[in-house]
This record gives sequence, C-alpha cells and structure tokens, in this order.
Amino acid sequence: MLYAIIATDHPDSLPARLQARPAHLERLQILQEAGRLVLAGPHPAIDGPDPGEAGFTGSLIVAEFVDLDAARDWAAADPYCAAGVYRKVNVKPFKQVLP
Repeated sequence: MLYAIIATDHPDSLPARLQARPAHLERLQILQEAGRLVLAGPHPAIDGPDPGEAGFTGSLIVAEFVDLDAARDWAAADPYCAAGVYRKVNVKPFKQVLP
C-alpha cells in the first residue's frame, strides 16, 4: 500500500538539512531502485524552485510499504530526523487516483 510521509521542518534548519541531504537521498534512491517510490521532494519556503537561504518548510514522500508501521519506522529512521531537521512527521495511508 502507498503511504504519504509529510514532514515539517524546524525553523532555520537549512544547514542541518544540507549536511544530512546525501544520506537522506541515498535512502530515497533505495526505495526508487526497488520500484516503491512514487514521489519525493521538499517544500520551498518561498514561491520558487530555488529558495536559497529561505530554505524549506518540510518534505513530502509517497512510497509503498507493507503496512503503516513499516512506513512509520522507515520515516523515523530518516537522517533528517536524526539531524534535527524535521520538527514533526506525519505518516498516512495514501490512495493514488491520478495519474
């Protein structure tokens, strides 16, 4: 089943985000290679593709997991959690309708 991982960043967490980004992307790459990743990306803090020093306000990941507990466990192990980037992480079942 698909799950949406909706994370909210701590204010001023851009330096920690940039430092933890390679490890974060490595985990996403593993999901992608397994055919389980639908989409992933950050929410820019300003209306534009490159927020610069404004940074990001959070992230969205939609991926396939065996169940809600597995999705929560995966999300909790994210390097952004360990680095103190994420203030809150919400994991919910997701039903893709389009495309």
